[in-house]
Amino acid sequence: MTLNETLKTYLDKRILWVFLMGCASGFPWVLIASALAAWLKDTGVSRTDIGLVGIAYGIYAFNFLWAPLIDRVNIPGIIRIGQRKSWILVTQGAMALLTIYLATIHSPADSLVLVGLLIFGIALFSATQDIAIDAFRVDHFSYGSQSSIPAASAMATVGWWAGYSFPGYFAFAYADTLGWNTVYLMLAGCLLAFMAATCFVTEPVTERESLQQDIEASYAKDGQSKTQRLKIWLTVTAWEPLADFFKNHGMKLAVYILVFIFLFKIGEAFLGRMSIVFYKELFTNEEIGTYQKLYGGLATCIFALIGSVINVRLGVTRGLFIGGVAMAGSNLLFAWLAMAGPDKSILLLAILTDNFTTAFSTVAFVSFLTALTGKAFSATQYALLASIGNAGRTVLASGGGWFVDWTGGNWTLFFVITALMVIPGLILLMIIRKPLEQLSTRHKESNG
Repeated sequence: MTLNETLKTYLDKRILWVFLMGCASGFPWVLIASALAAWLKDTGVSRTDIGLVGIAYGIYAFNFLWAPLIDRVNIPGIIRIGQRKSWILVTQGAMALLTIYLATIHSPADSLVLVGLLIFGIALFSATQDIAIDAFRVDHFSYGSQSSIPAASAMATVGWWAGYSFPGYFAFAYADTLGWNTVYLMLAGCLLAFMAATCFVTEPVTERESLQQDIEASYAKDGQSKTQRLKIWLTVTAWEPLADFFKNHGMKLAVYILVFIFLFKIGEAFLGRMSIVFYKELFTNEEIGTYQKLYGGLATCIFALIGSVINVRLGVTRGLFIGGVAMAGSNLLFAWLAMAGPDKSILLLAILTDNFTTAFSTVAFVSFLTALTGKAFSATQYALLASIGNAGRTVLASGGGWFVDWTGGNWTLFFVITALMVIPGLILLMIIRKPLEQLSTRHKESNG
């Protein structure tokens, strides 16, 4: 594929829809992660408690449990706008209501349990939205559009960081003047804007329902009762997506793939979870907003586009390896910043490097997961793969605050350890690189 052909893929109008949905996917992390961490820090909540509140994010690691519903259940009343779109719209409305309630809490430090419950609720609906948004992208690009997968993955990444970084910049830039409660009310308004955007995107056309019906028919027998038909429906809904994944990839390779997905971004996750707390000990809210959100967000968007072109030319597995090495290196830059103190030039270098490596590795990672997803159960299978990756990013990394305290507040040591966390995933990737490349080749050939 020539460079000109690669660039032409971005002219597909579906790329714009993927971008908009990516923005909607990234935005809730402003509400439950970066802005929340700063708000809690400003009200005197400890690093350990801030990290523990993040346990609520663990719901992202389990959204595969209800992902079959997004594949199989139509929402009454609004299904006419499309199965994927209707699920996205409902979850966005629920998040808007919870965010408005969160904005009414004037002392989060005194209502930490309530804040945690609201954050859990937002995370629950956000994780559900992610299932539908990922399936929306996969359904548009995974089948018969293999060459467009890196471009779609790049725009999903660009959208995610645009939805996370630019509203995040606004939140930090105005938190000191408007107050966090007002900021959160305005962020709730952003969710209403995303609901409007969702109404204008086009639902993907797929063979999903007919494929699912064919699978159900393979279980069917004459003279079945309602109970038997329900059992068949539950079997196809809950079991077949997992069975199909292991059947397509083989037990041994499938297990290797799942372990790699779990390990790949653990080091980045630990850094990301505590980065705002680290910044708060060195810089002001406005400085954090300018450097981490504005400059970092712009850098990520640009680097994601560059990363898609490179991943097309080098291949996804090589892109994953390069991204993993770069992630370890960027974590070491934060160790340098921790030793240097509030040096804005080092801060900018660390943030730009971190956003480059994050964008590059994420494009490769999302392309990798997309290529592994089947036609009949795209929401369920992608959610399963993404949830395993999220397990390290959400559940394990929730102990990041405790980890920093365990080191005696030694941020330099913390960042060095997060860099070393990348190594196991890279070793596993080297072991399974050839089977993964063969798998990718077979997937392309089977889809023309």
